[in-house]
Amino acid sequence: MQQSIRLSLSLAGTAAFALASIPFGIGSATAQEAKTTQGTAADLGVMSISLKDAIQPNFGFQGALQGAGTPNQAGIGGFLPLVTGDNSVFFLDAQANLNFADYNNYSSIINTTVAGTTISTSSRLGYRFLNSDRSWMFGVNAGYDSRPMATGSADTGVNVRNSSTVFFQQVAAGLEAVSNTWNFNAYALIPVGTTNVQLNSVYQGGTLDTYGLDVGYAITPDFKASVGYYYQNGDLGTADSSGVLGRVSYNISNGLTAGVNLSYDQAFETRFSADLKYRFGSNGYGAPSKKKAWQTPVIEALTDSVKHRDVRVHDCSSTLPLECGPIL
Repeated sequence: MQQSIRLSLSLAGTAAFALASIPFGIGSATAQEAKTTQGTAADLGVMSISLKDAIQPNFGFQGALQGAGTPNQAGIGGFLPLVTGDNSVFFLDAQANLNFADYNNYSSIINTTVAGTTISTSSRLGYRFLNSDRSWMFGVNAGYDSRPMATGSADTGVNVRNSSTVFFQQVAAGLEAVSNTWNFNAYALIPVGTTNVQLNSVYQGGTLDTYGLDVGYAITPDFKASVGYYYQNGDLGTADSSGVLGRVSYNISNGLTAGVNLSYDQAFETRFSADLKYRFGSNGYGAPSKKKAWQTPVIEALTDSVKHRDVRVHDCSSTLPLECGPIL
């Protein structure tokens, strides 16, 4: 665990240094592009807009198909600005999701299928601010996530008994930077409490420390793509590996966004998932005709939902001593 915490601090420091360097490198090129293709920030009215008018609470629903250690889920969530300054916002972002059974007897945690319906929660406190010409948004956030998990049969053909419902939790932190063209997101998910449990008569399950960095690019204002690297490790030891994550998303209408994700690592191998999110109540979401010219990706990013907040779980066979470590 100490090694994991040292790794997260190292990643956070490296990401912070990289994000701090952005406005002087990529930022200048992006600003020049904005001047030649869209006009200056002043031309768009970005500098004159009051953030207290632009930043309002928003809420709605989200859903996702199972991925690498994450469940099928659907629920509600919202963004609440707590303190809005002239160029910044301190906020709370919270979600609650119903977690559903894995589909087609295909385990989302490697061997044991997730069964039944449980309720997971996720909360983030964060601070976001704009640079002097409002061409970049920077942010930092931290919070807590919980995940009860009901288990069922194994998809390996092994008969299991005494399937149980278990509880996992984690703390999380993130750094983000967004321009009209680029976005960067560094994150750390660190399990706390009981991290390994016996799921049934054969398999143990454990939460994963996950540290990652995503780099995204806006192909068009509504169509975005990103690629990311992550490292995962757990006390069971069998899922420790690096991975890559690709994503494309499309803003169907103001506030309604669909995305697809493709990941690969040695433990979960190739996993495909899709998600859908709708938020209304802020920046004219739900009413495209009300969208103003100053509503650039940078301004809209001030009230966007924080990413990477699922508690990720994997399992291994406790009947084979070389596969699993001790329960912690």
